Order: sequence, then C-alpha cells, then structure tokens
Amino acid sequence: MQNWPTDLDAQIAAARAAYAGWACQPLSARVDAVRRLTGALRQRSQEFAETIARDTGRPMWDCFAEVEAALARVDGCVRAYADRCAHRRHEGGANGAVAVRHKPMGVLAVITTFCQPLLTPLSHIAPAILAGNAVLFKPSSRAVPTALLIEDCFKRAGLAADLVQIAVAQGEAAMDLALHDGVDGVFFSGSTQVGQNLARRIAGRPGKLLSLEMGGNNAIVVWDTPQIEDAAMLVVQSAFTASGQRATCARRLIVREEMAEPLLAAVKRLADRIICGAPDDETTPFMGPLIDNRAADGLVQSFIWLMSRGGRPIKHMARLDPQRPFISPAIIDVTDMRERPDVELFGPLLQVIRVPDFDAAITQANATRYGLVSALIGGTQEEYNRFWANVRTGLTHWNRATITELPGVPSGGVGLSGNFRPGGYYEADSCAYPVSSAEMDHPRAMIGTGFAAEI
Repeated sequence: MQNWPTDLDAQIAAARAAYAGWACQPLSARVDAVRRLTGALRQRSQEFAETIARDTGRPMWDCFAEVEAALARVDGCVRAYADRCAHRRHEGGANGAVAVRHKPMGVLAVITTFCQPLLTPLSHIAPAILAGNAVLFKPSSRAVPTALLIEDCFKRAGLAADLVQIAVAQGEAAMDLALHDGVDGVFFSGSTQVGQNLARRIAGRPGKLLSLEMGGNNAIVVWDTPQIEDAAMLVVQSAFTASGQRATCARRLIVREEMAEPLLAAVKRLADRIICGAPDDETTPFMGPLIDNRAADGLVQSFIWLMSRGGRPIKHMARLDPQRPFISPAIIDVTDMRERPDVELFGPLLQVIRVPDFDAAITQANATRYGLVSALIGGTQEEYNRFWANVRTGLTHWNRATITELPGVPSGGVGLSGNFRPGGYYEADSCAYPVSSAEMDHPRAMIGTGFAAEI
C-alpha cells in the first residue's frame, strides 16, 4: 500500500503498464480470474462480515447480507458482460462483414464511501477487471481494513499487484486521482456535493468517463391498503436499516390523510421496539451506530431544526450514549412546514408528509432534485402504473422496501442522484466502449465515377 499524492504518478504508470498486458488477454482468461476472485471472497466470508462490522458498527446479520450481495454481484458481472458487450459480426457477402467489439477504457479510478465497503467497490472493480481495465481504488478512510481484505483477495485470485491498487488518501488527494491525465474514467459513489464538484471539474474533459452514484431524498408512498402492519414493516425497513446510512433508505414517508393515523401508529410501535446496539451485543440489534459522533451530532441538530420550523415530532431522536454515536430512530411530521429542506439527512430520521389525493402524492414524491429510488406501498395496478410513469427516479418499487437489492438489473439514479450511467447489470457499459468495424479478408475497391478517362 502506498500513500497519495506523493506516489500517484508512479501508481498510475504502474497501472498503465499492467493494463497493457491484461487488456490483451483473451476474455476466457479474464473470466477465469473473476471466478477465482469469487472463490477467494467466499472463503473469507466470515472475515469480511466481521471486518465490515468493525468498520461500520452494523449488525452482523446486515454485514453477512452485504457479503452475499457482493458475491452475487461479482458472479453476475460475467453474464452481464456477455450480454452487454458480446462480440457481434454480421456477414455481408461480397461487401464483407460488419463487426462490433468492445475495448476497455484503460485505467479507472474507483472512489467509494463507507456505507457498503465491500459491495460498492466490488460492483465497480470486478466488471472493470473483467473488461480488461486496470483499477486504482480509493476507499473511505473509515473502511480501510475492508479495502485491504479486498486487495488480498485479488492477489489470491492471481491478478498482478499493479492491476488493482488500493491506497488510502484524504481530502483533495481523491480529486487529484480523478483529475489525473493518466486516468481514463472515474467511478464515484458518495455524497452529492463531492459528485457535483467532480462533474464540474471533469466537464471540460469529454474523453474522461464519469459515473456518479450519489444519495437521495427518497420517497416511500403508502396508499390504500388494508395491510397496515405489512406497510409499516416496509416503511421501517426502508427508513432505518443500516441506521439509515444507505443511499437507498427512505427519507420521506408520503401517506394519504385518511390512513395516516393508523399507519403512523403502527410505524411508531415498530420503531419503539428497534434494538440499537453494537455488533457483538448479546441481544441481536436491528440498528448499529452512525459512522461517528460528528454524524450523530449533525443528525440530532437536523431533527431539532425541523422541530423549530414547524415539524411535529412523532418519535423523538435521542443520543443513546454521549460518548458513542448511537442514536434512536426518529419520525417527524413535516406536513405543515412552509419550506421543507431538499437535502439527504443521512441517518434514521423519517419525515412524514400527509396528502389528500394520489396526484398530490406524486407531486410530493417529485418535490426533490434527487432521483434515486421511490416506492409505492399499496394502491392498485393502475395507480402503480401512474406512479411508475410520473415519478422520476432510477429505481421504482411496488410493495417492496426502497432498500431492496435487485440482482441482474441496472441500478442508478437521476437528478442529483446520478448521471444516467447506471451500475449493477449495466456497469459493463461504462467499463468498455463499442468499436464498429467494416472488415474484408482481402482488399477490394471500386470507384465508379468522378475520374477522367485514362490517358
């Protein structure tokens, strides 16, 4: 492991050299390497789950779920590449053939946050390596041990050390990596503020790919349904899983006025029963801490700010330990606030908005600059069709939690949540670019007009 920015030029030069040989390997060799990577990851599943728990404080059950999701994502990237980037050739008889092949981008920078320190980086790195690229990976400084385990698994899979390099850096060093002339593309997962800064800085470089996965002010809409308890469970899962520290967590609950009271009572009953604790507690917790005390203090201050501007608390937020970042989940009705802040409050804080009709529900769901995920709980098929067609998000669910993992499909957001480069199954599209070719076995040409007769 090296440190930035002192060795950045050397690291990128080494990645460029490794890429030159790796890109020439047949696809079968790269597929074999990804299969070996899957095996190395699976052998260390327990160690990964324990390390993620130490890095993030999340419950063990949630960490094991991330490991399984990461394994499925790596396995799926082989099928996705075959589907999205397959070699295609169309014979044209005397006119030769037309072929489409895909070339790797080159050297890619992968910059991620702490939220899912195994799933998120592997979702970028595995497809990138399969396509023939080299990768420089900057993990969150809060999840370095997980990143080092990832690095070791690539080594165990037999990949050259310079092909996937992991280094720890702070602040502007990540921007130095993204903007370096030797980097051909950037995969960023993190805050909208940093993503916007990257977009501005890279805008004048059309030859550098930028894929953004950012946060969301996600809405979960509960409509006409007699299954109040099921709806409440989906709301609690959406809002409070991983202590609300997942980009796909619900931030806003939009509910029909007539069913608001029974639904909110059921949601509060469940939230009151949530166990918040450390991964090694004797009683299994549903939620762990926030990532640090600064994040916990900031979220408590946001809750107080909402109350001071007209929000009505349904369930108060509290610091459970003054020395550690454990906080209780909170619910606040912001229906009567004159202006609601369109920000991602990253933690277990759910804002409630009551609406009179379905059109108003759609309007409120779209009352954000973000566009990551939305969900409709209840309603008819016709109402879901209207919801799907009119709510502007990259992920739209019906009677499922907003955090639902979706294997084998694209995943990404719009607006301030992404830049129309979905990951998941479509990650292959950003790891290689199509090259079209007109091809004949022998040179053959004819010019039919525009030439003077031979002298």
